Amino acid sequence: MALVLPLGLSVFAPCRAAPLAPADRALVAEIERRAFRFFLDHTNPKTGLVRDRASNFPGQETRNAASIAATGFGLASIPIGVKRGWISRNHGQKRALTALRFLASQAPNERGFFYHFVDWNTGRRLWNSEVSSVDSALLFGGALAVGEFYGGEVRRLAYFLLERADFQWMLTDGGAKPDSLFLCHGWTPEGGFLPHRWDTYAEQSLLYLLAIGVGRHSIPGRCWDAIRRPTGTHAGLWTFHGGPLFIHQFSHAFVNFRGMRDRKGFDYWQASVNATLINRRFCIDQSSRYRSYGPNSWGLSASDCVDGYHAHGAPPGWAGHDGTVCPDAALASMPFAPGLCIALARHLLSVHGGKLWGRYGFSDAFNVDRDWWDQDVVGIDVGCMLLMLENWRSGLVWKLCGKSPVLMRGMKLAGLKRTVSNGPTRPI
Repeated sequence: MALVLPLGLSVFAPCRAAPLAPADRALVAEIERRAFRFFLDHTNPKTGLVRDRASNFPGQETRNAASIAATGFGLASIPIGVKRGWISRNHGQKRALTALRFLASQAPNERGFFYHFVDWNTGRRLWNSEVSSVDSALLFGGALAVGEFYGGEVRRLAYFLLERADFQWMLTDGGAKPDSLFLCHGWTPEGGFLPHRWDTYAEQSLLYLLAIGVGRHSIPGRCWDAIRRPTGTHAGLWTFHGGPLFIHQFSHAFVNFRGMRDRKGFDYWQASVNATLINRRFCIDQSSRYRSYGPNSWGLSASDCVDGYHAHGAPPGWAGHDGTVCPDAALASMPFAPGLCIALARHLLSVHGGKLWGRYGFSDAFNVDRDWWDQDVVGIDVGCMLLMLENWRSGLVWKLCGKSPVLMRGMKLAGLKRTVSNGPTRPI
């Protein structure tokens, strides 16, 4: 089956920013600047940990829950802030060292993996959360990016954190499953290893590439091949099953998969392009039922919602939704569909800006039918969007992570290779 592409879209279309009207260029820059401000305001000056969420509107923030994944995005944001002139190089280096020194010597961990949610003042576990393999990987990705940017002690600490993580322990449940090819989701002191494994395509690509490429405690390259990749079609486009946008974005924030295929012929870049187009098309098709949705108002992902925090998504595969749109998730697809993302940003600012636009850009989510407008931003959503916007503009985080010998080795052992062919490929 050949790829089915929308008219005019090339698998290998350049990711460089297309010419923009001055107003659009300014809007993208302002969205990115406000997103970076979140990390400036909500990174603990003593620990370097980043708050899980914060209010997008005036008022003192008192919540003390930090997210280890948001901390990873925060570390990767430092080179962006320096490049864009929002902080000095020395200031950024001090912030990076504060976080990495704390994580290396003081933050509680289990075999080098960190708890999902921690107290941003102490690093201690919150809410009985798990030691998370994938959230730790996002932390390591951010550490590698800032380490390659600064070199020296920053780089040494970044690689110390990564090499300390015992991926074999997480792969085999501490040796109880010696033949396992799938990394476990995590571990808790009360129950041990979680029953769930990263055995089907989702947001775990970065986790596997790091685990395969690291010198110490590495896992076999065949673990990459073993992951199930169910595919399907919607609106004439193939992609992997799994509806929320974030699963098609998180690993791409650190790894540039454009123009690459693995041993099985899968094209992860085009899968994410198509998932973005499908997500938008699905929202358009559902717009008669939900007033939040439309050609310039889409973005189904894991986000805040009226009833808490839930995942929403589009087909193929699971597609649950309730009219909630996550602007950050849509905008994180900027490298995949820049024109559509810019049109969405213009529309949301014009139509909903009075209720959504705040100190850190757009709030995490909204639902017009429920007359609900989120007051918060969520660190991982702001962070992924920030990295993807900068990657679209300059490729900075991709270039930094692309220098990492661990990621280079992981990609090689996973069989990922760049290709110049525009010919038919497997269903994505």
